[in-house]
Amino acid sequence: MVRLKQTYARAGWRLADDELPDHLAVVLEFAAAAGQPATGLKLLTDHRAGLELLRLALRDARSPWAELLDSVSATLPPLSGDQRTAVARLASEGPPEEEVGLAPFAPPEYMPDPTGGPR
Repeated sequence: MVRLKQTYARAGWRLADDELPDHLAVVLEFAAAAGQPATGLKLLTDHRAGLELLRLALRDARSPWAELLDSVSATLPPLSGDQRTAVARLASEGPPEEEVGLAPFAPPEYMPDPTGGPR
């Protein structure tokens, strides 16, 4: 995320406070509108394996968004052997474990007792 923010900043592009730098819509907007087509293309090709995995998952799910990723993929160079390997590796590893925002938000009296006994 830091590298994405740095890439945007070098291009003079500032995100709104509610925009996540790795959100696909933000990345695509940057690639299309930043005025630096080579930088946008590099950003997308650097994350080609993830985009391809997302494209395949959307295809498998018969999502209407699959066609959007098909279009994005069609604008990028074909997958190289290393990128195909990266797609397979990402698919086999599954998504990363979420560690942010997992702390309980309810008052302690509403949380289950970790020992299994009554509170």
